[in-house]
Amino acid sequence: MPKILKTMLTVSNLSVQFGKRVLFDEVNTLFTKGNCYGIIGANGAGKSTFLKILSGEIDPTSGNVSLEKGKRMSVLSQDHFAFDDYPILETVLMGNKPLFKLKKQLDEIYAKPDFSEEDGVKAGELGVTFEEMGGWTAESEAANLLSSVGIKKDLHHILMKDLDGKAKVRVLLAQALFGNPDVLIMDEPTNDLDFETISWLEGFLANYDNTVIVVSHDRHFLDAVCTNISDIDFGKMNQYSGNYSFWYESSQLAAKQRAQQNKKAEDKKKELEEFIRRFSANVAKSKQATSRKKMISKLNISDIKPSNRRYPAIIFEQEREAGNQILHVEELSKSVDDEVLFKNIHINLTKGDKVVLLSKNSQAATAFYEIILGNATADSGEYKWGVTTTQTYLPLDNSDFFKNELSLVEWLRQFAQTKEEKEEVHLRGFLGKMIFSGEEALKQCNVLSGGEKVRCMLSKMMMSRANVLLIDQPTNHLDLESIQAFNNALTKYKGTLIFSTHDHEFAQTVANRIIEITPNGVIDRYMTFDEYLENPKIKELRNKMYA
Repeated sequence: MPKILKTMLTVSNLSVQFGKRVLFDEVNTLFTKGNCYGIIGANGAGKSTFLKILSGEIDPTSGNVSLEKGKRMSVLSQDHFAFDDYPILETVLMGNKPLFKLKKQLDEIYAKPDFSEEDGVKAGELGVTFEEMGGWTAESEAANLLSSVGIKKDLHHILMKDLDGKAKVRVLLAQALFGNPDVLIMDEPTNDLDFETISWLEGFLANYDNTVIVVSHDRHFLDAVCTNISDIDFGKMNQYSGNYSFWYESSQLAAKQRAQQNKKAEDKKKELEEFIRRFSANVAKSKQATSRKKMISKLNISDIKPSNRRYPAIIFEQEREAGNQILHVEELSKSVDDEVLFKNIHINLTKGDKVVLLSKNSQAATAFYEIILGNATADSGEYKWGVTTTQTYLPLDNSDFFKNELSLVEWLRQFAQTKEEKEEVHLRGFLGKMIFSGEEALKQCNVLSGGEKVRCMLSKMMMSRANVLLIDQPTNHLDLESIQAFNNALTKYKGTLIFSTHDHEFAQTVANRIIEITPNGVIDRYMTFDEYLENPKIKELRNKMYA
């Protein structure tokens, strides 16, 4: 008999409207035990709003959300200051509200100066419940979680307000995971985490027996943990078996088949079956997320539907090919406020290198780009670009580019080189590729969202037709569609590339060389990103370089 999955959370006839804008229209869906659901949708589709409704933070216009009776929900807190006056370990314990409340009651009884026999009986009764809830091992479990997310033991009893923002994120993650909640809701849980902590979280969630509902722009993470994808599209939610890659690749295949009107239905069916077979074989071979391999038994042809998503058309071309000598860096060092960002960096870049630039200090990569582009000075050392190179740059902070009130057409015209490039039809072509068509191309550039600004910068970069691309955090502010299109474009790009990213999939699928700049020199390897992270000798060397 097939196993009946236990429903943990039910969404019934859910509608949400802000003014005239309908965000959700009569949504009905179930979230069952043992599954991890990735909530996806274009920017503005309502992913975060949906999580807030599930958690009860905001009310829907109509409809309801019901949690199975007696079950506990835990939500990754987005308020980084809410627990500032509490010690770190206590903040994690507060993740399990019923347990924490009981602990406080017991502490208050035992702290009474006139502790009576009646108090003793009461404490005994509460103690039995406390034990059943795992109360006596709670602190050691909380401490283990903190250590797993990179918070050292000597910090466990300091106040939250004494931590920096990135460390707070880790504590709040431990808080959400603490006490094995029945339903776990997380909005962008990988933000501000390093690759090692994300990898730990992937393993933790992949083997999690309860229900997980997550919004993330990290495709590697979604692939590692999700058994189902819940797609928000035009106010509705469609649920599919499989992880993000299965959803993306199958919806692309379905869209291609929809356009092939002369192809027989029988042939289309065979093609879909072959796709599922090939995808399942790859999942079965993968090292990650062993418990999630159960998802492949549920993959079904009837689940495969074309997506209504619009993907930007990102195409980087070179005006001319560069020679073999791209960039030579010698003895380059930089410190800021007595902190060494990097020291004695030697790099020789050659044509066709696609380098992911790593550092445990995110300021280091940005400083490196600014120096080699002539926007900042190094403390020592030198660099030299090859005479045949032309560079274009996507900076981490693009705010200086958007301080005027120009329309997008006029904004892009500033960067045009030739008379032909300055023509409106030419400029609109580049903006159209970035999904700024018709009236949208006349928007003022100073009112754009973060994602729209990045798409404008990509139009500028494409128009430059440079043979060297420098990219600082390509996925910031972008939706999954733009990230996927950008990723594909860089994979196909024939020139040379240096990029820094928090996106594992980006690093693994684009880079052919890893360069890590540290306070004690450089680590430089021609290998894939996964090979670099998994190599024990490199792990040892990395620890030494940051010591």
